[in-house]
Amino acid sequence: MSKKIVLFLLFFVIATVFYFSWLSNPSLESETYLPKWLLNWSNDYYNLRTAIPFVFVGFLLEAYTEHMSSNRINHNKNSNFMQNIGIATIIVCIAEGGQFLVQKRNPDLMDVFFGILGSFIGGLGYYLVNTVMNFKRLRNAK
Repeated sequence: MSKKIVLFLLFFVIATVFYFSWLSNPSLESETYLPKWLLNWSNDYYNLRTAIPFVFVGFLLEAYTEHMSSNRINHNKNSNFMQNIGIATIIVCIAEGGQFLVQKRNPDLMDVFFGILGSFIGGLGYYLVNTVMNFKRLRNAK
């Protein structure tokens, strides 16, 4: 994927996280465009619904970092991974902290944990997909 596309998708997912985090009704009933099954699922698995978008945040952060550091000779993937987990932590803390300003919303420490966990899983998922693609490319080159 192009670096600009990855950056656009990353900003879109982050904006979506902020939008849904700062709605005044945490049950999302006011969002009539969402399917009923998704509303029911999100109300049953309240904290897990925080982790789902952060899987995409973690994946896209890793993809963007990989594009940015691809021209460097010695880039440390572990430090990039930890840096991206830190960025995701900041994003989830801003999203949860903004709930102090919204009526009927209360920040939840478990949402922060699930956001970090989702980002971790997304980052690992990126490396898994990247490893499989590189393995296939090497296998086909023989």
